[in-house]
Amino acid sequence: MIREASQSDATAITAIYNHYVEHSYATMQFEKSDEVFFELRIKTIQESGHFWLVAEEEGKVIGYAYSGAWNPREGYKQTCEVSVYISPSAKGKGIGTSLYEALFDRLRSKGIQVIIAVIGLPNEASIALHEKFGMEQVAHFPKMGLKFGKWMDAGYWQLNWNLD
Repeated sequence: MIREASQSDATAITAIYNHYVEHSYATMQFEKSDEVFFELRIKTIQESGHFWLVAEEEGKVIGYAYSGAWNPREGYKQTCEVSVYISPSAKGKGIGTSLYEALFDRLRSKGIQVIIAVIGLPNEASIALHEKFGMEQVAHFPKMGLKFGKWMDAGYWQLNWNLD
């Protein structure tokens, strides 16, 4: 089941995200976040007119996806950035696809025309998910960040709807 996130989901979201902080290059954050951070982040994103969705299985949050402003300048109000994180125990079950289907439907209804995603590279699973939705790589930044003592690349993927 996919639904709008609430602040009460912050505990589960924090646990999912902190797994990636500690064990992955999916985020360049080094320090774990706390529930208060995610409570505020969920609230801020939703109050800005963007979306934060969670996937549930048997009443447990197993993934989340959200959108947010890509840039605060007026000319970019039709552009957003998206992100998705899945519980390690739920990977490979199509949860990311379900979350993005629901999120992209909401973004389309809102009038968003351009979607951007930043992917820490290498990350074949994330690339495959984003390209499944028609996103194309538009930038590659070599050695953009340092994590776990290794220089990592970053890439930007972009999707444009109905643009001439």
